[in-house]
Amino acid sequence: MSVDLLHFNPGPQRIVCLTEETTEWLYLLGQEQRIVGISGYTVRPRRARDEKPRVSAFLSAKLDKIMELQPDCVLGFSDLQADIASDLVKRGVQVTIFNQRSVAEIFSMLFQLAAMVGEAEQGARRIAQMQAGLRAMQAAVADRVAAGARRPKVFFEEWDSPHISAIRWVSELIGIAGGDDCFPELAAEPLGKNRIIADSTEIVRRNPDIILGSWCGKKFRPENVAAREGWSAVSAVRHQQLFEIKSPDILQPGPAALTDGVQKMHEIILKWMDADQAGAFAK
Repeated sequence: MSVDLLHFNPGPQRIVCLTEETTEWLYLLGQEQRIVGISGYTVRPRRARDEKPRVSAFLSAKLDKIMELQPDCVLGFSDLQADIASDLVKRGVQVTIFNQRSVAEIFSMLFQLAAMVGEAEQGARRIAQMQAGLRAMQAAVADRVAAGARRPKVFFEEWDSPHISAIRWVSELIGIAGGDDCFPELAAEPLGKNRIIADSTEIVRRNPDIILGSWCGKKFRPENVAAREGWSAVSAVRHQQLFEIKSPDILQPGPAALTDGVQKMHEIILKWMDADQAGAFAK
């Protein structure tokens, strides 16, 4: 029986996702049957952990396990997974590494992946829905500002020791949600080591109105933040405006950050704006 040398599969059929955001997006697109392996850090969607084998952490992967799954595409994120990608390429595996750092780049990644699996139209529709939600947030903030409300200064702490400030997509989403990032000059730095704030007194000096903690999977402890030496005078500490945003909701550059993560920040910020305008933080 002859083999049709012209036949090809429309898009990858056996995908390994080394990070959570591509897994979540493929599930949302109804293309989870293409996934054969996921990251051990995946929690969105929850069912993925029960349905798919876990083959990687963030900086390491079980290469032999991945090869056993016979993937025709491995999806990864950023230069931090370059070594994993290199090892897989040397073994003959097709690897796509996305490097999205901004909100616009996240949308671009989502569209590219949707197109890869033949769901460009659905992907564009879902992206438009997310963009509409973000624009509604901007409008709600603009209405409050027009009525005399003040935008809060927000310190987003990605790690506690040393202090690491918000990466670019988080900083941009803070702005969309209604706040102003206290360290916008650091947001463009893709690596956490370049967003370290070595002198904590600089955070105190910038006096954030709200502190949001998302300690990369470690539970945020507002009482520990409030107890830091010299922080008692910080507005967010004085008025108990310290909140956790779960890492899977905001630190994965994919659907979660653009929906649940930013929504939680938006709710916190709007509540602060309303309270501030009512004089709750006057003292």
